[in-house]
Amino acid sequence: MEHGDCFQNATAPKYDCLLFDVDDTLYPLSSGISAECTKNIIDYMINKLGIEEDKVPVMCAQLYKEYGTTMAGLRAIGYDFDYDDYHSFVHGRLPYEWLKTDHTLRNLLHTVPIRKVIFSNGNEAHVAKVLSRLGLEDCFEDIICFETLNPTKTSEELDSSCDEVPKTQILCKPFENAFQQAFKTAGINPQKTLFFDDSIRNLQTAKIMGLHTIWVGSSQKTQGVDYSLESIHNMKEALPELWEADVEKADVPYSGKSAIEAYV
Repeated sequence: MEHGDCFQNATAPKYDCLLFDVDDTLYPLSSGISAECTKNIIDYMINKLGIEEDKVPVMCAQLYKEYGTTMAGLRAIGYDFDYDDYHSFVHGRLPYEWLKTDHTLRNLLHTVPIRKVIFSNGNEAHVAKVLSRLGLEDCFEDIICFETLNPTKTSEELDSSCDEVPKTQILCKPFENAFQQAFKTAGINPQKTLFFDDSIRNLQTAKIMGLHTIWVGSSQKTQGVDYSLESIHNMKEALPELWEADVEKADVPYSGKSAIEAYV
């Protein structure tokens, strides 16, 4: 009996899910998309919300730091605006044509025999557009995005059993209850999941939540990071064992230069 248990433990794969951020992770920071997104957020704050221009850059950064995203911060401090209008202004005007089909990444994702899921603070239309431009729209089984975490009803209906609750009604990374909701929605076992993100603060929360972490866009190692990849294209070089995984032996999923961050 003991020998049988040992055999099962030895053959069970270490990971049964790969969880990916989108912006500055599936494509590089050097694309310029994030810089354009930040410009659009600043324009929205000035032109749509009437915030004084000279106050906006610092305010934008402070809200992002405290509330996870500038959008979440604006709502938390009392600005009332339509989510779809915000996303249309901030993401809808992005130069998506700057992103090109990434055949290398597409091949990597299609050949790794492990479930793949998107986890982004971006809205559904933005995530879909990015994946389409990169040629990755058929590479992921599930997508967790803004609408997934923030359904149009009330955020109070979301699971709030986690001790750490963000100071905003918008659920988003890097807060623990955003991760908890993602796990619940997509049926993810964090202990058997690799999380790819360019944001060190997202990765540090992920580590607390039990995920294995990969910092994309950096060659450094720091607290909260298990692996560092200068490019997502280095996946196979850094973790060749992922391509040797036997998905038929995977456990049933649980139901229950450093990258600069954009202020989405």
